[in-house]
Amino acid sequence: MIDGIGIDVVDIARFLESLERTPSLREKLFTESERTLNSQSLAARFAAKEALYKALSPSHGLQWHEAEVISAPNGKPEFLFRGEIADLVDGAHVHLSLSHDGGIASAMVVVER
Repeated sequence: MIDGIGIDVVDIARFLESLERTPSLREKLFTESERTLNSQSLAARFAAKEALYKALSPSHGLQWHEAEVISAPNGKPEFLFRGEIADLVDGAHVHLSLSHDGGIASAMVVVER
């Protein structure tokens, strides 16, 4: 059964301007391994975390580093959960789709229980 759906779209140029204007934002939003990625991938991962928040609809905020976007062995993106988010999604299957083209990065998350 679908428990939640979230989608987010990010203007890559505007996102990069934010990262340049506030250098500490990169460390706040992304794990150490995520920070090594190119700008399109970073924007897509930001969209993924926002879409996850929308899909889970938590009563409190989520910690950015508790949801890391990784590549599964088959190449598909998936989340690696830690901390409170791991407890929140325990037992759920979380589907993730990422895309970036034409200056836009997008992500969709579906949570199934």
